[in-house]
Amino acid sequence: MQIERTDVMGWGVDRRLEDRPGVPMEQSPPRPVGSPTWQVPEQQRSERAPLVAATRTLTPVYSTALPPRGLSGALRRAAYRIPDYRARRWLLLLLADRVDVIEHNPRATAKFLSGIGAVALVVLALRALRRA
Repeated sequence: MQIERTDVMGWGVDRRLEDRPGVPMEQSPPRPVGSPTWQVPEQQRSERAPLVAATRTLTPVYSTALPPRGLSGALRRAAYRIPDYRARRWLLLLLADRVDVIEHNPRATAKFLSGIGAVALVVLALRALRRA
């Protein structure tokens, strides 16, 4: 049994240009998709400095709809000073997310504080039992 060349994945990549299946869609030289008059927009300006890693460049337009604030914002600013490859950075960002929920959701704050109160009561009860 002989394998036909069309049965092998990737076969035909080296075919002549006329025999390739994508020839009608290919352009030589390739043209960019979209309007020929499109230009890169000018850099967006904002009142606050956006939070990005020092190694990354900003795109011309970025979101400032919900700028970081409070304790969660401080945690995010601290996290972005740490390099990407450190786990500490990602843990700080996760912590900042949790703190943000607590800061902006009164029910979650009440639930969190009641949980802390319950843990404190259990600890106090265990200490009282040990002394007795």
